[in-house]
Amino acid sequence: MALVRGLLDRVVLLCAVVAAGCVPSFMAQYRQRAAGRLDQVLADLAPFQQTADREHGGNLAALVQYHLQSTDPTFHGEGAALQAMLDSAGRLRAMLQALDTDLYHQCLYLLAHADMSLARATWSLYQPAFTFTAQSLLFALIVGLLFWLLFLGGWHGIAWAVRRRRRPPRHHRGGAPPARPGDAPARVGAPSRHV
Repeated sequence: MALVRGLLDRVVLLCAVVAAGCVPSFMAQYRQRAAGRLDQVLADLAPFQQTADREHGGNLAALVQYHLQSTDPTFHGEGAALQAMLDSAGRLRAMLQALDTDLYHQCLYLLAHADMSLARATWSLYQPAFTFTAQSLLFALIVGLLFWLLFLGGWHGIAWAVRRRRRPPRHHRGGAPPARPGDAPARVGAPSRHV
């Protein structure tokens, strides 16, 4: 059993370090995809920005309000779509600004504020790569060791629970051991006869 655990924990450590070493490339591809989405939203907003420059002194929010105040349902719907694009652009800008930091803070941000549609799109086209920078290597070692310690803790915890379950129950001090199936009941106080 010790041989199996020794082999498994080395495999877990190696896999955890390699997987953690691929996280920086995922983060880079996630940021690239977010930047691409922002570029697309800004390109979609460009014609409306030109209209806002001519009609509303460059204020795109005033153009949106003009659309939203219209009684024409199509024009009003266009205003709602414009507002959604502006909100999306603001959200993507904030995301890219938050991701413009070190790898540890990027991971924390992604865990707390991930855009799941963006994460799924990134994962669907993800090209794994192991980055050999000092920060990436340190990150891979730290995360790999954490997963390895969790594995060891789980392994030893399960082994302890199994050993405890297999251990026979302890007897009370001074008391008779519990009767086993098939034992004849002992007669208490009966005199013994010798022939």
